[in-house]
Amino acid sequence: MPHRTLRPRLSLLLLLVLLAGCRSIAPVNAPAPVLLISIDGFRADYLERYAPPVLTRLARQGVRAEALIPAFPTLTFPNHYTMVTGLYPDHHGIVGNTMFDSTLGHFSLSNREAIADGLWWADGEPLWVTAQRQGLRTATYFWPGSEAEIHGMRPTYWMPYDSRIPGEERVRQVLAWLDLPDSLRPHWITLYFSDVDHAGHEHGPDAPEVAEAVRKVDGYLQQLIEGLRARNLLDRVNLLIVSDHGMAATSAERVIFLDDFVSLEELHIVTWSPVLMLYPRPGREDAVLAALQGAHPHLHMFRKEALPAHLHFGTHRRIPPIVGIADEGWSITTRNRFVEDPSRFNGGMHGYDPTYPSMHGLLIAHGPAFAQGKRIPPVENIHLYALMCHLLQITPAAHDGRLSAIASMLATAPQAVLSP
Repeated sequence: MPHRTLRPRLSLLLLLVLLAGCRSIAPVNAPAPVLLISIDGFRADYLERYAPPVLTRLARQGVRAEALIPAFPTLTFPNHYTMVTGLYPDHHGIVGNTMFDSTLGHFSLSNREAIADGLWWADGEPLWVTAQRQGLRTATYFWPGSEAEIHGMRPTYWMPYDSRIPGEERVRQVLAWLDLPDSLRPHWITLYFSDVDHAGHEHGPDAPEVAEAVRKVDGYLQQLIEGLRARNLLDRVNLLIVSDHGMAATSAERVIFLDDFVSLEELHIVTWSPVLMLYPRPGREDAVLAALQGAHPHLHMFRKEALPAHLHFGTHRRIPPIVGIADEGWSITTRNRFVEDPSRFNGGMHGYDPTYPSMHGLLIAHGPAFAQGKRIPPVENIHLYALMCHLLQITPAAHDGRLSAIASMLATAPQAVLSP
C-alpha cells in the first residue's frame, strides 16, 4: 500500500522537475517572446496629459514614437487588422466596423457569426497565421480576426471577445501562457483593453472619466510588469504597446443632417459617421453625388476611385461607390435620429482623416530588442507587422509596410536594412 502511494508521487515529482527544466532551457535560436498590447482609443497626447506612471516609465526606459499614425478609416477593426497584417484596409478588406459584401452579406461588431467567418478576413494574412506556418505558437487575449479561422488557422490559444472580463483576469491569463513549458509557450501574445475608448466615446477626450480610464489601464500594466519581473522576464520579453486610433471631441452643435440634402429612400447606407459609405439606387449615382457634393461645408463627398491618395482607400470591392468624410469633430445623422437623443452627439468619436493629430495613437516599445531612452518621429501602423516578423525571426507575407521605416526603434539595425 505505501509503495503504490509513493510511486505516483515520485512520478509526479519527476514530471514536474522535467517540466521545470523544459521551461528554463530555451532552444538556442528561439526568439524572445513578443507581447503586443492594444489600449483602444489611447490618443497620442494622453501620455503627457495624464502622466500614467507605468506607461511613462516604459516610454522613458524604452522607445516612444511621437505618435502612431492609423490607417483610414481610423476605426477599431480596420486598424487592429492593419497592425497584424501590415496592409491598408483597402488591401486587407476590413474597410470598416460595419461592412457590406455582395457575397457574404452584412458585417457589424454585434454580428458574432460574421466576425467568426474567416472569409471576411481572408484578403490579409494576420501575424498569427504567418508565425504558425513557420513553426511558432501564438496567443490572443482578444484581437479582431482572431476568432475566425483564416486560411485554415486560428491562433494556438485564443479567447472569444467578452468585454465583461476584467483587465486583471486578462493579465493573469497572459502570465499563465508565459508560465507554460517551452514546448507549449506562445512566442507571440496579444492583450487588449477597451476602457479608454469607451470613456472617450461617452464623455469626450477631455473628460475626467478618460483620465480615470487611463489610470485604470495603467494599473493593469503594473500588474503585468510585476508579473514579468517576478518571473525574471521583464528584460526578456519584447513589449509593444499600441493604440488603434485617437479620439476627437464631438458636439450636438456640430451635426450634418443628411436628409436635408437627399432622400434616404434613394440610398443603402452601410456606415453613417464620420465616414459615410453608401450605395445609391441603380441609375441614381450621379444624381445623389451631385446633391451631396458641396451641400455642407464640413462634409466632403467622393466617388470611391477619387478619394484623396493619402488615404490609401477606394479600390476594395467592399467600399461602396460613394464615400463621404466629415471634418474633425462633426457627426452625420438624420433629423429624426438627432431629435431622439441630441445628447448622444456630445462626447467623442474617431474614424476621421488620419492626418488629424486627434486621431494619432500610442506606440511604446520596451525589451531586449529595442533601443533605450529613445524618442522617434511619428510612425505609420502599417510598419508594425514587418517589425514583429523581424522580432520573431520569421519571413513576412506580402504587406504594405517597410521594416526600414521603423528600424530606428531597434537596439541593433537589422542586416537587411543595413545592406544596400
